[in-house]
Order: sequence, then C-alpha cells, then structure tokens
Amino acid sequence: MKLATYKDGSRDGQLVVVSRDLATAHYATGIATRLQQVLDDWSFLSSQLQDLYDELNAGRARHAFPFDPAQCMAPLPRAYQWADGSAYLNHVELVRKARNAEVPQSFYEDPLMYQGGSDDFIGPCDDVVVPSEDFGIDFEAEIAVVTGDIPMGCTPEQALEGIRLIMIANDVSLRNLIPAELAKGFGFFQSKPATAFGPVAVTLDELGDAWDHGRLNLVLQSTWNGRKVGMCDAGPEMTFHFGQLIAHIGKTRNIRAGSIVGSGTVSNKGVERDGRMEWPKGYSCIAEKRCIETIQDGAPKTGFMKYGDTIRIEMKNRAGQSIFGAIDQKIAPPGPPIATV
Repeated sequence: MKLATYKDGSRDGQLVVVSRDLATAHYATGIATRLQQVLDDWSFLSSQLQDLYDELNAGRARHAFPFDPAQCMAPLPRAYQWADGSAYLNHVELVRKARNAEVPQSFYEDPLMYQGGSDDFIGPCDDVVVPSEDFGIDFEAEIAVVTGDIPMGCTPEQALEGIRLIMIANDVSLRNLIPAELAKGFGFFQSKPATAFGPVAVTLDELGDAWDHGRLNLVLQSTWNGRKVGMCDAGPEMTFHFGQLIAHIGKTRNIRAGSIVGSGTVSNKGVERDGRMEWPKGYSCIAEKRCIETIQDGAPKTGFMKYGDTIRIEMKNRAGQSIFGAIDQKIAPPGPPIATV
C-alpha cells in the first residue's frame, strides 16, 4: 500500500491512503490519524489500512478525492530517528580520488553513517530554504526505509524483517560548511539542514521483485533546473544493503518504530572509453559531478545551487509509472522573521 501525510496546520498532519497510480487518496480517519500510530501498532492497523487501499484501487472508496502531492508533508513529518548511511562506496571512492586519497579498507567492511535532524522534515514540494547561497547548496537523491521495533544486536537478516516502508529522499547538503565541521572531528551538523522525502511511503510488496534482499533494483532520476542529470541504478552497486545499515545502528542500541534509515547518495561507477573515464548514468548530487570533473580535467567547473534553482527526484517502476511520486523543490532564501508575542 501507499501512505502519505496531508498538511492540516499541525506538526504531524493527517494520514491518507493513496492509490497505486497516485491518482486518488482517502483519509485514514477511523483507523489512524498519524503514520507514527500505525508504526507503533503495525500488526493491527496495517491490515485495516490495506483493506482501505484495496477499496481505493478498486474505485469503491466512498470518500476518495484527487491526490495532490503539493498538499503533502513528509510521510513521517518528524521521526524518532534519522540515520543516514553511505551505502554506495563508489561515491566515497570518487570523493577520495578527486583529492588523491585512498579509501581505507575499513570503509568496505563497516558502513559510514551520521545521525541527522529528525524533528523538522520538509514535504516533497516545499521550498528548500537556505540562509545563504555561499553555503554551497547541493541536493542528494537517496532511498530511505522506515522501521518497526528492532532489537539491539540484530543480524542483517533480522533487520530486514523490521522494515515497514520505503521512500525516496533529498538529503540536502551545504557543502561549503562541511570541511570545517569535519575538521572538528565530531561530524555533520549545520551542514545538514532539513531533509525532504517523496510524497508517499510504500510497503515492500508494492515493489515486487525490484526489492531484492535489502536493495531496490530500479533507477533513481534526478532533474536539476529541468535537465535530467542522473539516471542512477539504485540496486547493483549498493555496497551495504539496508539490513546491514540497520544492523550497524543496532550494534549498541535498540531501534524503535518510526526510525528512518537512508542509503546515502545513489552512485554508479564510471566506464572507460577511449582511455578516458566517463559516467554515462550521471550523478545524484553536485559534489559527485565536481569530483568527476576534477578527475577528468583537473578542476571542478559545475557550481552549486542558487536561489530559484529546482530539483526533481523520482523513481519509476519497469512499466514507467511513478512509485513514490516526485520530490519537486525550489531553492529559496529565508522569508521575513515571524513575529512572536
């Protein structure tokens, strides 16, 4: 099934069930009003939502209405945890190669991960508000999963059983703030502002055989200012699958229902043509494009995003139908301060 959260003026919005073709929706009132409620009582409430989903797809839901992604918050507007990995080691290899550095062997054995802010996600069509263009604004096209309760010490196989939903994400990065933060030795903070998620979160059965043991074997598309810049395969080159990422979190802590785990930037290896490396599938973040340019030509030439720039991120099934709806955002400066009493 497919679930979304509609804006209603509150922090957590209203849960809606969305049809498979993303054409219609129905409020889940009477079953649950918030997605977190469903995650907390999945075995009981998800079956009721599935019944409503079946009715909606069959055209029998009495109070269905046209689905509007612009009315969506993030499917889970705030979460108990947002942990983002770096599961595509090609991305790390490119960054390291661009500065003539080796990738430590440990990176291939133990996932990189940071813990981001989870109190203020933004919706798929909300502006990405950044205080200054000088911060080096970048999009990052990713996949993310939402978990149920998973115990500390879980194996990767056990972790896979705890995945409830899957989404797409724009994990915005402020590249020019990153070096100084990493130099402190304590990780990202100001350089990772609010993350956006696609309009709907979907259960794994919606993905069919494209979901393969913790990897999603479909193409993630990125379109920057109307130009398609990335058509990256999300499955084959994912070094650590989602079960491994979740087990990494669970080594020393319990993972509670409503935790979101990200894949990191989806990235594909280049190919050699006439003695020169090329990346025909493009890129899922500008930083990677700049690394590619440095490797090819000695220096980056693509700038970061400016106010008014747009980014669209979407994933389609093998029949060409959008699965999660599209993240479709504009970069914007802050508005006037909100008056307080």
